Amino acid sequence: MRLSSRISLKIVLLLACVALCRAANDSHEVLKIVVDDTIHPIVAEHIDRAIQEAQRNHAEALLIDLKTPGGLYTSTRDIIHSILSSPVPVIVYVTPSGGWAASAGFFILESADVAAMAPGTNAGASHPVRGDGQTMDPVMKQKIENDAAALMRSYSGKRGHNVEVAESAILQSKSFSADEALSQHLIDYIAKDQDDLFHQLDGKTITRFDGSKVVLHLSGAHVRVYEMTLREQILTGLMNPNTTLLLLAIGMLAIYFEFNHPGAVIPGVVGFVAVLLAIYALNMLPFRSIALVLILSAFVLFALEAKFQSHGALAIAGIVLMVLGSLLLVDGPIPQMRVKLVTALSISIPLGAITVFLMTIALRAQRKKVVTGEQGLIGETGIVQSPLIPRGKVLLRGAIWDAVSSRNLDVGEKVIVRNIENLVLQVDPLPASQGTILNAAKV
Repeated sequence: MRLSSRISLKIVLLLACVALCRAANDSHEVLKIVVDDTIHPIVAEHIDRAIQEAQRNHAEALLIDLKTPGGLYTSTRDIIHSILSSPVPVIVYVTPSGGWAASAGFFILESADVAAMAPGTNAGASHPVRGDGQTMDPVMKQKIENDAAALMRSYSGKRGHNVEVAESAILQSKSFSADEALSQHLIDYIAKDQDDLFHQLDGKTITRFDGSKVVLHLSGAHVRVYEMTLREQILTGLMNPNTTLLLLAIGMLAIYFEFNHPGAVIPGVVGFVAVLLAIYALNMLPFRSIALVLILSAFVLFALEAKFQSHGALAIAGIVLMVLGSLLLVDGPIPQMRVKLVTALSISIPLGAITVFLMTIALRAQRKKVVTGEQGLIGETGIVQSPLIPRGKVLLRGAIWDAVSSRNLDVGEKVIVRNIENLVLQVDPLPASQGTILNAAKV
């Protein structure tokens, strides 16, 4: 009886252990983010927030699906710092097939606890370049190369990667296919998809950057995608230099419209918000202040064209300055982080034409004679209704006005209005030649 009781108790305990193990496995969560963009401050912020979220929820790991042409060096260093100090293991997976982790992406890939690539992907080509893509002077080139190479050496060896080969991606701009990266110990795994990656990693022991050992339990883990916040999504859109330029152009045009039509309100508000957003984005991007000077100078030339009518010479010069300023506005290290020529032309030419058109209308309106109100009476002709000696009455536009003349005039004589003050017309006799012209015009 006691034996059967003991056996029953063991069975119950065994089932309880199995249930607990299953529950533990079911509770495993892998947090996932997708980086399919250039590397900039908002991406760095999103990765850092994801690491904190993974820590709060005791996630098994953070998975970063990476596809990037590169980006800003400062943001790359921030991301590397976040990954190396992460309390949870970080898996960087270059995917999908045909994708790549170039330039800054290679630095991020090498910093991960687990570096993996999908077949048909490549990584590398991390040589530092100037923002405009041109060759740097030898001293500056050497300083930046040595700094980037030292950064790579500082962590790639501790990740078990081949330091010399990793440095060659920086100093010699080498790029590696997935197979080459695996064979030369730059990555840990090649996986055709996420499930294949988890299957290969399940039960594996990895060494963290601080030297601690962690066993990954990824089989059956729940994968939760950690999306960007609305704020991060908006700012990511603003990180596109082409979008930033468009906002800046629209904002300046709207503010100009408000100045020429005071009280319209809406154009002023729209322009103010657009310019503020553009300035905020430029503050996070490597922009050139001289480019803003060129853009503002273009607007000055547009105004001069409207005023002096140079037959398009000033307008063309303004468009040229606008295009140059647009192309130089963002000093990005890769083409994806610079304003495209097509964008610069598409914005500058219509903007120049619209600005000149609006300024021309405004100047013509200022020069046009006033035909309403008291000022509209100046220059009009009237007929004396009662003798002006020198004050009397004058018929003008079907109404009788008090008038004062420079000399005495009889009833029926024609006068011309020179001024009006306190509803009293100041008139002079109509010259004989002008009267003859008026009579001829009536005939």
